[in-house]
Parts: sequence; C-alpha cells; structure tokens
Amino acid sequence: MYNFEFAKPKTVAEAANAMAVEGAQALGGGQTLLPTMKQRLASPEVLVSMTGVAEMVGVRADGDTVTVGGATTHAEVAAATAGLFPGLAGLAGNIGDPAVRNRGTIGGSLANNDPAACYPAGALGSGATITTNKRDIAADDYFQGMFETALDEGEIITSVSFPVPEKANYQKFEQPASRFALVGVFVAKTADGVRVAVTGASNNGVYRWSEAETALNGDFSEGAIAGMSGNADDMITDLHGTGAYRAHLVGVLTRRAIAACG
Repeated sequence: MYNFEFAKPKTVAEAANAMAVEGAQALGGGQTLLPTMKQRLASPEVLVSMTGVAEMVGVRADGDTVTVGGATTHAEVAAATAGLFPGLAGLAGNIGDPAVRNRGTIGGSLANNDPAACYPAGALGSGATITTNKRDIAADDYFQGMFETALDEGEIITSVSFPVPEKANYQKFEQPASRFALVGVFVAKTADGVRVAVTGASNNGVYRWSEAETALNGDFSEGAIAGMSGNADDMITDLHGTGAYRAHLVGVLTRRAIAACG
C-alpha cells in the first residue's frame, strides 16, 4: 500500500466538497477498491469514506418504491427488504460472505460496476433509478460497459430507488473462490412488462436480455424460453468458463429465476 489522505465527511455536502479535491475517490465498504489499490491498479490520493454520512444509510418504503441509501451495507439491505422486496433481499443476502456483506455497500458496488457484481443486475432488472448528489439516472442509462457508468468525476451515489415488481428473483452461478457471479440473472415481472438483466457473462458488463424479455412478455413461463441461451460471441471466456458455457448458463439461470417467481 502507499500513502494517501483519508476523509470521513458527515453530510452529502461535505462529501461533495471532499470529492472535489484532485485525486479524490469515494470509498464505500472498500470490498472492490482496496484490493485494486493493493494491486496498484488504482492509486487515489484521497479516500473519501461515505459510511459516516447518515443520510446515505438506511432503507425506506414509499408506496411501491423501495429506496436504499448509497452507503447501506448488503447485510442491511437484505434484512430491511425481506418483507418489502424479497427478490432484492435474496440478491443482497447472497453477496460474498458475512464479512463482505457487513462491509460492502450498494453505492460502492454500483459505482464500480464490476462485470461480475450482483447489484448491477438487480438495478437494471428492476428498472431502478440511481440518485446522485447532482441528478437522477435511470438504470438503463447508467450502465455503460465493463467498469463504466454514467457517473461524472466527483459524483456520489446517494441512494437507489427500486420500483417493487409483481414478481422477481435472482439466480447466481457462483465462482466458488470469490463468490462473484460467473453468471447471474435477475428477472422481474412488472406492470410494464418483463425485464431480464444478466451479470458476470458479457464482455460489455451487465446487460438486458431482450430476446428473453420479448418471449416472456407473451408467456411468463419457463417454456417460453425453452432452448434459448445467450449469445456466445459476446461472452467472457476465461479459466472459469468459456463463452459458450456462460451463454448456456444465461438460459438455465433465467429459467430457474422464472420458476422461483412462482
């Protein structure tokens, strides 16, 4: 590790001021950022911790919308949304291990947009809105490729608002060592139609599987996508699995998620 400054603001305004300093980077639970710093893949001059900003912590329900503060840990999301949005609770409750769930935050996960992270699939599959200290960003516009988002430099995720769907489920095929998603699929049935978001599989990061959505909008059943799989040409190939294997898993996990929706 190397020398850096550390700031722990108490309000969003203080956090924004701290982030305006050249070389500053936001720090949630550090589950992604700190390992990259140790590997010298990132070298921020100032770490700005968001965990002390009280207005960015917690979960609240307002009608058919659940809003999660950007500095809320995975464990807190899982516990608080169990009766409000079981699909999201199940996703959050199966991220990493207890140590990761009690340190990692939803804002940190979405800001890093790791191609194998779970929250991007939940946000995109739900049609969530990512709120920052400057604006609201629809999930469809927020994710822009592997590790790429619509966030501007210094912009902070303050909360994420999830419209609660009629039915939803997340299925993940884990890489056993890291418990990241080798492939993860979030399926949500809403009044406006079905959304299917896939993480861990594509070279372009999280994406919506439009072919499956079209089929499921006509018939929300496993049979509607029987035999369908992802496009292997777009899939990651690495030591954990080929593109063809990941493409197959996309179909399998989508059907499992539909079955789990009941």
